[in-house]
Amino acid sequence: MNATLTELFEDVRQATETAKLIAFDGCHKIYVAMDEGQAQWFRDNYNGVSCDDRNFTGTPQEMYDMIVKWYNESCSLRFVHAVETNEENPNDGFTNLIPQGADWEDYEDDEDQEDEDI
Repeated sequence: MNATLTELFEDVRQATETAKLIAFDGCHKIYVAMDEGQAQWFRDNYNGVSCDDRNFTGTPQEMYDMIVKWYNESCSLRFVHAVETNEENPNDGFTNLIPQGADWEDYEDDEDQEDEDI
C-alpha cells in the first residue's frame, strides 16, 4: 500500500522531534537537518543573503508547522528530505520523507482505500 500524504507528514513530524534545524530554498527543496554538522551547513548556506533561501530553528511543533507552510507555498516539484552527516558516503545521509512532486490531490482518496494497494 502506498503511503498517504498525511502518513508522509507523520514521518516529517517524527523527524522534527529530534531535528536541529529546517531549511528551505525558497522554491521547492525542504530539508530537515538531523545533526549539528548539517544544521551548521544550512546556517552557512541557506541564509537568504543572495537568494530567497532560509533556515529556521524552533520547537519540534514550530518546525513542523513551518515545513507545512513552506510545503503549501512551494511549486509542484517540492520535496522534504531529512539530512544527516555520513562521512563515508554523503549521499547516504539523505532520507526521502516526502517524494518530489507529491501533491495533496494525488492522495485525497487514499483514506477510502486504506486497505488496498494503490
